[in-house]
Amino acid sequence: MTKNIMIVGVGGQGSLLASKLLGHLLLTEGYDVKVSEVHGMSQRGGSVVTYVRFGEKVYSPIIDKGEADLIVSFEKLEAARYVEYLKEDGTIVVNTQEIDPMPVITGAAQYPQDLVEKMRALGVKVDAMDCLSLAAEAGSAKAVNIVLMGRLSKYFDIPVEKWQQAIEECVPKKFVEMNQKAFLLGRGA
Repeated sequence: MTKNIMIVGVGGQGSLLASKLLGHLLLTEGYDVKVSEVHGMSQRGGSVVTYVRFGEKVYSPIIDKGEADLIVSFEKLEAARYVEYLKEDGTIVVNTQEIDPMPVITGAAQYPQDLVEKMRALGVKVDAMDCLSLAAEAGSAKAVNIVLMGRLSKYFDIPVEKWQQAIEECVPKKFVEMNQKAFLLGRGA
């Protein structure tokens, strides 16, 4: 049985490290894993999407609409943008941060209000939390990605120590301690 996870965010938020970490962890757990980066404008501000598929045997790295078991979103608007990819009983783990896309920055559009409530009104299971504050508490606003991984870990039957080990193996040495703290804050929130 293949499981599908989409990681969606904005360029520069660390979604690629998050998908690398998740893929690494799942490989060490003995799964066949396919990680595919499908992104548009990966520079700061553009939408970035990564697919992580794992199971006994995974043939394609692509996730179609209605197939994602979990969507991990670094930002509310990105969560809303990809909600149609979620399975009926799937869950969106979302950072409540708002990052203005270009049309909002230029004044051509307004940032949509009450996105979490609107997704819940559609019957979507939304696990929303302020990852930015937790990342800052861990020592860097850049650790939002690892706070999200901490939250995501609650949906897996994989011991915390294995996640911590994956962080040690995927993150530069000087940032390991801070990222492990970020992970635990996300998991415990």
